[in-house]
Amino acid sequence: MPVPLFSLATDGQLEPWHSREWLLTNGLGGFASSSVIGCNIRRYHGLLCAATMPPVGRVLLLNRVGEILHLDGKTDQPLEFSSNQFGINPASFHPRGDRYLRRFELGETARWSYDIEGVRVVKELLMCWQKNTVALRYTLDGGGVGTPARHMRLELIPFTALRDFHALRRAGPHFEFWAREKGVRVVDWGLSVNIAADSGAFVSQPDWWYGHTYPIEADRGSDCTEDLFTPGRFVTESTGASRTLTITLWASTEDVGPGDWDAELRRLIGRRVTVAAPVDLSGTRTAGAVSPRAPAPRKRAATPTLSRLFRAADDFLVYRKSPDGTDGTSVVAGYPWFADWGRDTFISLPGLMLVTGRFEQAKQVLGVFGNYVSQGMIPNRFDDYSNEPSYNTVDASLWYIHAACEYLRLSKDRAGFETKMLSPCRKIIEGYKTGTRYNIKMEEDGLITQGDSSTQLTWMDAKSDGHAFTPRQGKAVEINALWYHALMLMGHNALAGKVADSFRRAFWISPSRGLYDVVEGDRKDSAIRPNQIFAVSLPNSPLNQEQQAAVVDIVRRELLTPYGLRTLSPSDPGYKGWYNGPQPQRDAAYHNGTVWAWPIGAFLSAYLRVNKRSPQSIAQARVWLKPLIDHLEQNCIGQIAEIFEGNEPHYPKGCPAQAWSVAEVLRLAAELEM
Repeated sequence: MPVPLFSLATDGQLEPWHSREWLLTNGLGGFASSSVIGCNIRRYHGLLCAATMPPVGRVLLLNRVGEILHLDGKTDQPLEFSSNQFGINPASFHPRGDRYLRRFELGETARWSYDIEGVRVVKELLMCWQKNTVALRYTLDGGGVGTPARHMRLELIPFTALRDFHALRRAGPHFEFWAREKGVRVVDWGLSVNIAADSGAFVSQPDWWYGHTYPIEADRGSDCTEDLFTPGRFVTESTGASRTLTITLWASTEDVGPGDWDAELRRLIGRRVTVAAPVDLSGTRTAGAVSPRAPAPRKRAATPTLSRLFRAADDFLVYRKSPDGTDGTSVVAGYPWFADWGRDTFISLPGLMLVTGRFEQAKQVLGVFGNYVSQGMIPNRFDDYSNEPSYNTVDASLWYIHAACEYLRLSKDRAGFETKMLSPCRKIIEGYKTGTRYNIKMEEDGLITQGDSSTQLTWMDAKSDGHAFTPRQGKAVEINALWYHALMLMGHNALAGKVADSFRRAFWISPSRGLYDVVEGDRKDSAIRPNQIFAVSLPNSPLNQEQQAAVVDIVRRELLTPYGLRTLSPSDPGYKGWYNGPQPQRDAAYHNGTVWAWPIGAFLSAYLRVNKRSPQSIAQARVWLKPLIDHLEQNCIGQIAEIFEGNEPHYPKGCPAQAWSVAEVLRLAAELEM
């Protein structure tokens, strides 16, 4: 069995383990996730969330399993080692399996170790790769040789919801189900789950359990209770002098019986073998047009930190069919609720795939999205239900060019670039020059303008009931930094020179204030936001060295926190340091003070650049990155959150596992040799 990457002693304590989560994924967009103690605290938590139209069409099928142990024939003294919450107050937990839990481990599988009145119980969950199937194995050890054998009876109660993963289930008529000796099929509203055991028997006992409570939903001002249906229970017991007991439950969208645990585990391990060492990106980049003739990046041994980040990166790579029907790869922006977004994909791609040497998958991702270019635009997202692309972003297309040219620079795959990426890159440049959707167009000064009062096209896109919380229509600073960079990469040097001159005239304020965030006619937004850092971090910068240094200093002074960059300076009257309450209240804070982890990569790249990668700057960059590496054990185990509150102590919020957060930390950790 592979050594787990995370091993945490829980010692029978409820907190902090009730608040910390874990995640396993299946490469299709499906997942299993819950809290460390096994108590579901989000509506999205469950043991089998299947992707019926990979990577979307996600439905929650198996929510949890109730676990009851009877020892020595004492059927009137059930020992329940599952955990659940039936209300918000501290007395609402039942049962209290956390009191028996001694250790939680996470690697290829999730593993729980319990001590229940001298019986050691090990529970292990395996998410099958590229299958909507999960296996849950229980191994009970009643004591060593020389001690009396104990009779053990284990009852496992599967709780099902059979619903869209955004929704909640309410009790009604019993679901239809068909029982078999060692299994059951549960059906409702066209959804089904098949559950089978490799030992014992299934006992039919249909029932509804009411009022399962999800406290994170309550914190978010959302409906937080759910009713779950169980068709019965699986029962197995030790016989004779046997001191051990083992049973494995298999739950799947497919009508199959028990599978082969060892074979499925080998598949999980085998898919990671090709990613044994990171690609070292330091010292291989030069400004200007992309050239595949630059020195090949070297590989080196993976450190424990990078091994953990590699595993985190793997969770976001998913199967997506190309428009022509061929197999492809995409990137889920975050778990548990995001699908694959164009912007997130191409910001994430260098860290998730190029640093890890996954060049073939990177080519598939670039090819899939390149096939969807329309009017010079890359789709920002695919619909959760129809899978149709949506074109509503100004920056995804420019990040596509950056990612494609990084692919060429690092892979040296000129043929792949020219076959799959060159044409989309050219279409993007032409579309932005001549104009495309949402008033995205190049003006006479060479700069890109976009949007109007009704649109939100940059990454700061929060909007509610027609109200844009961070209006940025016009010439946005990071869009034009990306535009200049893209022109240089694609060899449009004359136009790029014009854009650089216009950029400095339009955006530069002073050494003490850096760059305007947005310019629209006579309106110039001087709010201090992280967007200006991209004018320094991208390999091709339109600023001179003095201006670059000033921007880095301003962002460090006003926006840097241990977990990333604030989206607005605390000195601004519009700053919101807390991210809580109902959706409109959270949206108002989303880009107006809330800390985002992913821009830490741009900040550190810019900081190293202006300090010419001195030993002192490398040491300082490592200090600034370390809290996000430590965060791998502090929220969703093995992952990095989307956002953190702007005010100390910067509690993690939003999506607990975010692709670009992991990608940028991984990219910098590899570069800094952490």
